[in-house]
Amino acid sequence: MADEPRQGWLRTLGGWAATLGIFFLFQSAVARPYYIPSGSMMPSLRTGDRLVASKFPYGFSQASLMLHGRDIAATRLFGGTPARGDIVIVVRRGDGEDLIKRVIGLPGDTIAVRHGVVILNGKAVPRVAAGHAMIPVDAALPCDEGPIAAYRKPGPDGRLYCQPPLYRETLPGGASYDVIDLGDTALPNGYRSPGDTYGPVTVPAGHVFLMGDNRDQSADSRFGSDELGLGGPVPLETIAGRAEFVTLSYDGEGSWLNPLAYLASIRWDRTAGSLRPTHAD
Repeated sequence: MADEPRQGWLRTLGGWAATLGIFFLFQSAVARPYYIPSGSMMPSLRTGDRLVASKFPYGFSQASLMLHGRDIAATRLFGGTPARGDIVIVVRRGDGEDLIKRVIGLPGDTIAVRHGVVILNGKAVPRVAAGHAMIPVDAALPCDEGPIAAYRKPGPDGRLYCQPPLYRETLPGGASYDVIDLGDTALPNGYRSPGDTYGPVTVPAGHVFLMGDNRDQSADSRFGSDELGLGGPVPLETIAGRAEFVTLSYDGEGSWLNPLAYLASIRWDRTAGSLRPTHAD
């Protein structure tokens, strides 16, 4: 009888340990939610988006784990290579931070950027002007920092929108998506994007080259670690998964302590939005 309370506590602890183990395993091997804290992937992703990334498309490495650290071992199981245009989660070497970027270059590709245009294997990646983005300004996405602040303007309805130039870019293989590019001329505030001229570099075997869709506000493969970038092409073992869809998106106006305000802060138009690139015919 005296051992019954102890056995009860042991069973409870065992149950919690099993639950946590299943939770850890699922998020390390199947899918995991992520939060978007910046605008480096606008217009595809906005600050305040929550998304799900699948963990298995490219195999498994230390980066796949929920708790992966910053020094990723150079080993993978069931390894695969991302497709051009995939949006991926990458672990930044040096600090272990999870970033989200788009795959532009594959092993063996030569990458350069000239006047903001990506040059892939000696050819300019096709892109066409698509007007201006119309991204509503809110608490999570104020559009008031850096060069993009010049594009914070009222829309036809009188509401403030972030309205930077928009382009439709299409990679070899047909993956097509929108990017924001402010151009390579100095803006009124004197800003000129350092990422508009880059390379050329050749992507080594076992690596990919990543860029953000918001080309003038993305610390990606074009930038070194001193600029919080990825330091060039990244090893495949640092890829933690593929972004699949937005689950929920919050504008930063509400509070979870107030259920009505919390519901009102959801950007319902972004719920369940796919993050896979479309493919041109």
